[in-house]
Amino acid sequence: MVNSGKKRKKVPVSNPPRRQRMVCLMSEEEVRIVDRYLKKYQITNKARWLRETVLAFIHQNMEEDYPTLFKEHDMRR
Repeated sequence: MVNSGKKRKKVPVSNPPRRQRMVCLMSEEEVRIVDRYLKKYQITNKARWLRETVLAFIHQNMEEDYPTLFKEHDMRR
């Protein structure tokens, strides 16, 4: 293929590059479930989806577990 002369503009990186690796082993069934979900919802970037899903879950739990001045029972009175 011949390049038509157009050059791609590089988008400035807003986040620092990722240098830490995390590895997760999954069973064949788990991989099929994830792949079926990604195909159904037309998600093309599996790494970004996994990263955002895990971090969203962690962020939600951290907000729910955030220490408060009063216990939930006392606040509902």
